[in-house]
Amino acid sequence: MVKQDYYQILGVSKSAQEREIKKAYKKLAMKYHPDRNQGDKNSEEKFKEIKEAYEVLINEEKRNAYDQYGHAAFENGQSSSNTYTSFTSSADFSDIFGDVFGDIFGGTRTQRNKKGADLCYNMEILLEEAVKGTQKEIKIPTLQTCKTCYGSGAKTGTKPRSCSLCHGKGQIHTRKGFFTVQQSCPTCHGRGSVIVNPCNMCRGQGRVETYKKLSVKIPAGVDTNDRIRLNNEGEPGINGAQSGDLYVQITVKKHPIFEREENNLYCEVPINFTMAALGGEIEVPTLDGKVKLKIPYETQSGKLFRIRGRGVKSVQNRHQGDLLCRVVVETPVNLNDQQKNLLYELGKSFHGFRGENNSPRSKRFFDGVKRFFDDLTK
Repeated sequence: MVKQDYYQILGVSKSAQEREIKKAYKKLAMKYHPDRNQGDKNSEEKFKEIKEAYEVLINEEKRNAYDQYGHAAFENGQSSSNTYTSFTSSADFSDIFGDVFGDIFGGTRTQRNKKGADLCYNMEILLEEAVKGTQKEIKIPTLQTCKTCYGSGAKTGTKPRSCSLCHGKGQIHTRKGFFTVQQSCPTCHGRGSVIVNPCNMCRGQGRVETYKKLSVKIPAGVDTNDRIRLNNEGEPGINGAQSGDLYVQITVKKHPIFEREENNLYCEVPINFTMAALGGEIEVPTLDGKVKLKIPYETQSGKLFRIRGRGVKSVQNRHQGDLLCRVVVETPVNLNDQQKNLLYELGKSFHGFRGENNSPRSKRFFDGVKRFFDDLTK
């Protein structure tokens, strides 16, 4: 009986890549597997043909021999079909099913190279540093690739051995009825290899605990909860894989004078009631020194004065915020007799605390109170 061409069995071209061959095999094997076609002899024979074709074409050496000599390459007592006389359908099916689920979820059957974890460093800075920017040096605990074994974990002159339980795959499959559960190998913990002679420096981990110093540039305009990322400065990967990133989490300390809201700064400036009434000029602080602020006459407590361009420069669009000064009229204390007499005479000139001309806000308030109680008695 003439055997069918292996490429035709899998439905791929002779120039097909390994990925195409695997994809075609999985699709056909799932369709014709005996576990899914119990009692169907034709499906069983078809599955044997598919598996035979796959094991030849997926092996580079066998595929080269087949391309050169055809089926004759395996006729000298080396027929690959002999392989299938004692196969167990459940084991074959679990391999296929496990591969399919691995492809669906983007997983791999080995975890030999694993990217390092990202790290976070909490940094507290002054408001002045956040506004103007600064350079900080930090010292962080980290795991670095072992310089003795270069991350392999094995003693110098030796190499890790393939795991005997999972045969280097890093994963094992457990049959649960119709389904197959794939999990990390308990012997090698998903690495696919076992270190028989561990490195004396890192004790087989491939990484050692250490501290490293980093210089971090804090850009002008950062605020609390902003994060600065330092690429590849996190935990190093396993077996020489890529390192993770380091995130510097910013917290701005509370300032004794200024409060920040987005790109604006706020501060309270106390003035006495004489200046509030007559007006004048005072000096107010900014992060760049003092500036003069003109107080108009009859200024009320709580009034906001805006000094443009004295706030924070945005880290995103470089827009400069403003400084807003809230004046608070302060009641004088520790008055001497002369000052008390002057205030007493001043108060008499107001004709009581409800003076219409001198205290318009008080007049509006008490007029409103009077109307409220008048309405209640109607």
